[in-house]
Amino acid sequence: MATATFERLRTRGLVRGLKFEGLTAFPVLGSLLVAFFVLSLGIGAVAINPDQVAAILAQRTVGLDIGVDFSTQQELVLWNIRLPRVLLGVFAGSAMAVAGAALQGIFRNPLADPGIIGTSSGGAVGAVTIIMLGTAPLGSTYSLPVAAFSGALIVTGLVYLMARQGGRTEVVTLILTGVALSAIASAAIGLMIFYATDAQLRSIVFWTMGGLGGTTWRVVYATAPFVVIGLVMLVRTGRALDLMTLGEREAFHLGVRTERLRVSVIVLAALVSGATVAATGLVGFVGLMVPHLLRLLIGPGHRALLPACALGGAILMLAADLIARMALNPLEIPLGIVTALTGAPYFLWLIRRTRFAQGGWG
Repeated sequence: MATATFERLRTRGLVRGLKFEGLTAFPVLGSLLVAFFVLSLGIGAVAINPDQVAAILAQRTVGLDIGVDFSTQQELVLWNIRLPRVLLGVFAGSAMAVAGAALQGIFRNPLADPGIIGTSSGGAVGAVTIIMLGTAPLGSTYSLPVAAFSGALIVTGLVYLMARQGGRTEVVTLILTGVALSAIASAAIGLMIFYATDAQLRSIVFWTMGGLGGTTWRVVYATAPFVVIGLVMLVRTGRALDLMTLGEREAFHLGVRTERLRVSVIVLAALVSGATVAATGLVGFVGLMVPHLLRLLIGPGHRALLPACALGGAILMLAADLIARMALNPLEIPLGIVTALTGAPYFLWLIRRTRFAQGGWG
């Protein structure tokens, strides 16, 4: 039984992806992440060289002087403005990419994504509602992430319940239901915008376009616990998601509690997506593009794919943020626009490829 299962996993590329390509891909992804991290900290109106970036970080974190000179202005800009922004970008990109890969695995279709199935829109409704209330009804700085998580969970749960029929989740129904509920969420946001004051309206515009500008350490501290806990728990589902590719019945006989796994992945994806939306606004398509691109490098095995997506999502987010900051310098393009301009064409191509692979959906 175990041998037959291993052969089926190997045939589908799950074992091969974990043992070979993944081992070479992770150092490459790690190096790219470090490179984009340093570039993001150094590029801007106040230029900071890579050696100065290292010197400032060493001085502020461990009190170590490595013998590289830097100005007080450079130190303040890096520590108070750029570092919180870059760290939030790393958290947000990792969260969206891992959530996308996990949702694709649990629904067993390549088109699932926190933005496409309504998770991000639900989170935005929760966040905008808190803005409209003008207070912190939950009594802490975590009001916004908790409200966004609640909205994301409600919408994702509705999409799942409406798309599941006869013991399986239909791809087309999943996408269309996500589109419909996203439209309802957008209408709800539009209604709140209609009644918003000028100050509230300026805040809400941030959520609709997305971005990392104005990030503070307080935002990073409020977002990090939700994202880190959610990511760790999602990565731990890798083996079970691999077994789910064999079919729900086979996975159940191999010890996977399929319904519990499905609910867990949905809740965790809503958790990290809601926290991300609360901090960055609506930034779409990261959870769609990154898992597909990385499957070409390391194969479909989730035990390698999920941690790789954490790195790849962070890289894509930092790269998109650099484009947003520098393309029309000194103006800054909203980050959500940059990811949409790259992600939407990719999504259209992916729909076409998936349709042909399945022989049409008629």
